[in-house]
Amino acid sequence: MSNPLAESPSGSTIQQPPLHVLRWHDPLIDRLGHDPRSRYVERFWLGILGPSTTLVLRVFADALDEHGGVAHLNLTAVAAQIGVGHRGGRNSPLSRSIQRAIRFGAARSAGADSIEVRHRLAPLNRSQIERLPLALQAEHQHLHEQPVTAGPARSRARRLALSLIECGDGFAETERQLDQWRVPGPIAAEAVNWAWERHRIAAEHGPEAA
Repeated sequence: MSNPLAESPSGSTIQQPPLHVLRWHDPLIDRLGHDPRSRYVERFWLGILGPSTTLVLRVFADALDEHGGVAHLNLTAVAAQIGVGHRGGRNSPLSRSIQRAIRFGAARSAGADSIEVRHRLAPLNRSQIERLPLALQAEHQHLHEQPVTAGPARSRARRLALSLIECGDGFAETERQLDQWRVPGPIAAEAVNWAWERHRIAAEHGPEAA
């Protein structure tokens, strides 16, 4: 992946084309994974990816949703949005954050000036869980000891999540609202993922496709 900003031998900045960000579809991870804006990513992936990489993935997710799965981003603006630098080519803080996303499988190069980004991050594997602080390890274990089963509670949570999203709430806001309504964490996470995916498909392909 080339750099949207580079420096000439004289030290002056050369403006490069924008970064083309594409949605990376993976049926298994899309079904089992977690949105970059979700509480799961904030609680468990944050310490592994680092704050700037997590924020970059959230910015990419917002842009992909806003532009129907393909976004053309000025990385100087992205860097300013999340409060990191983008001077120094591949060694800039923003470039390192993007490379870290690639290293952990959250994104992959798709050619010159293009990148594919997952809209769901996989659940942590065993070795990643073992890197978490003990309190977070216990929280992660507790979370996965509460299976999500079909039933009235899940159906109600899905309806609530879809209503909030259709009224304009974002992913994180919807998850927080369900938490305030005391919807259990695993059911809330599944409901918001389900509702957001329906909303995304309807936005990209029309209501009949959702």
